[in-house]
Amino acid sequence: MSTTATRTELSVLKQLWTSERMSAREIHDAVSGETGWSYSTTRTIITRMEEKGLLTRAEVHGVAVYTPALSRVAVLGAMARELARDVFDIKGALPASMFADSPHVTSDELAELDAILNAEDAQKKEDGK
Repeated sequence: MSTTATRTELSVLKQLWTSERMSAREIHDAVSGETGWSYSTTRTIITRMEEKGLLTRAEVHGVAVYTPALSRVAVLGAMARELARDVFDIKGALPASMFADSPHVTSDELAELDAILNAEDAQKKEDGK
């Protein structure tokens, strides 16, 4: 399962994090104004996201509905960690405080995000490395 998302996938995830459960048509209606996608493009993206483990699918009254498989914090943390480690080669602790002014992150989520960002460093300290 991938914990990072592309910009395209984030368009879908943002809608689902707010609504929690949507059909493909509802997702399309929510993102098409921003993305300009055709319905078939939306369906393809949803299918690929399900294959990657970013979405889960269920049937409700005969309609396929999708939910995010990962929380906003888990995806945000993984993406920030990947950027800091792989792009900027930052080796030390990463400050979750950079997200403190975000309207999308609560104080509880900020603490969770800090743990995600610095999990590898904490594990190394525990292992004595």
